[in-house]
Amino acid sequence: MSYPHHPGSQPTPTSIEAAPTPATASRLRQMTINCLRSHGAQTPDECATRLGLSILSIRPRFTELKRLGQIVATGDRRANRSGKSASVFSLHP
Repeated sequence: MSYPHHPGSQPTPTSIEAAPTPATASRLRQMTINCLRSHGAQTPDECATRLGLSILSIRPRFTELKRLGQIVATGDRRANRSGKSASVFSLHP
């Protein structure tokens, strides 16, 4: 199975080792969907904060869910932790 169903990594030993297992990525994607369902449209950083997880764990799940057609960008943008503008996402209607 390939990306976005299986978490991506670069073809280096450290990248492969650091990538989450498919089961972990699947669980994090479901947590992300539940967060969007419960709290409405949000940025990946907002979702990570609500879940109490690292943005490095949640941001890639947003990319996967977008590629799977389960979430969409709303067109809105809000500042993320670094102060840069980030896309707001919602569940696919």
